[in-house]
Amino acid sequence: MRSSNPVFSRRGLSRDGGAATGFAGQQQAGNPYAAGPAANNPYATNPYAQQTAAPGQPHPQGAPPAAPAQTGRMTIDDVVARTGITLGTVIVTAAAAWILNVSLGVAIAAALIAMVLAFVQIFKRKASPALILGYAAFEGVFLGAISNYLNSYVGNGVAMQAVLGTMAVFAAVLFMYKQRIIRVTRRFYKFVMAAAIGFILLMGVNLLFAVFAGGDGLGFRSGGLGILFGVLGVVLGACFLALDFKQVEDGIAYGAPREESWLAAFGLTLTLVWIYLEFLRLLSILNSD
Repeated sequence: MRSSNPVFSRRGLSRDGGAATGFAGQQQAGNPYAAGPAANNPYATNPYAQQTAAPGQPHPQGAPPAAPAQTGRMTIDDVVARTGITLGTVIVTAAAAWILNVSLGVAIAAALIAMVLAFVQIFKRKASPALILGYAAFEGVFLGAISNYLNSYVGNGVAMQAVLGTMAVFAAVLFMYKQRIIRVTRRFYKFVMAAAIGFILLMGVNLLFAVFAGGDGLGFRSGGLGILFGVLGVVLGACFLALDFKQVEDGIAYGAPREESWLAAFGLTLTLVWIYLEFLRLLSILNSD
């Protein structure tokens, strides 16, 4: 299955269906939906598999000779370390933007730059730590400035509440995923993707109405509807976290290269930023009513 996270979906770190295009352009091992000869050939399904042949025998399906065993495979420690560095960059720049009282104009510019850097990394074939950390730095400036503004405008410590809410969601999803309370299946993936597409489309329509008609558009960002969509946004973010955990688990299981841990960190950071922003918006609505 492809990840809903665009970072992972381009890298092929998936076990449960769909063609992996990030490393070998082949379907991956353990695909219960594969059919035909590829389904019975582990070398045609695992993008990290090394093929071997007995002396004097041709290589399977005309494959080239096996390369020497590769070292430097991704581990959970690599993912944790890179995620810590990426999130640490976000936190440091956010704190600096808060302390320096960065204006909303600068915050919007930083958000646009972060968006550009994120899209560049998403469409690259390899992880670029410079791009990822650049995204984290500019995203942190935006988050720090907007959090400072809302904390001053709404009050009641909404920024710290949003941080605690994000941490609680991360811990809860990780616990439920490890305990297999949440099972990332093909049906789960389809449901999350359908819900996410509908959510994004509605938010886009609301934004267009707000721009051209003024006010709050269709009301999806305030009042009762705003609260409902805020909760939905947090729930969807939690579902994306489960999908991200699945992709990391599969990447480690199939021996993804160590540099892929930067992409894992990038994908997790994108999801956590989304959850934080949804919490920030939800708490702002609740505290302003």
